[in-house]
Amino acid sequence: MSTAMNFSSKSFTPRPPDKGAFPLDHFGECSAFKERFMECLRQSGYESSACRQSAMAYLECRMDRRRLYSLKCVLLFSSFLLRQLMANEPLEKLGFKDLINEKSEEKTKKS
Repeated sequence: MSTAMNFSSKSFTPRPPDKGAFPLDHFGECSAFKERFMECLRQSGYESSACRQSAMAYLECRMDRRRLYSLKCVLLFSSFLLRQLMANEPLEKLGFKDLINEKSEEKTKKS
């Protein structure tokens, strides 16, 4: 009976995420992108591969907000604007290399 309550045999050691922090979007700066992604998931029966464009746009929004607020912080010296939604990361490293190649191919066809 006491073995069920014995947690000392296995200890859990938390570790940080591989890509760093991913804070919540408390001010809703990217909520429109998140809602488009969620709507796409609902329409596709929660098949995430069908919504990669929306996912990429959402992550781009989060990275852009970091750049935008970093610039404002330099200009305004305000600690309120120091929120960072996501560190900049090449989209290729986040698994969107094929989508980036499609965009560049479309641009060359239009030219």
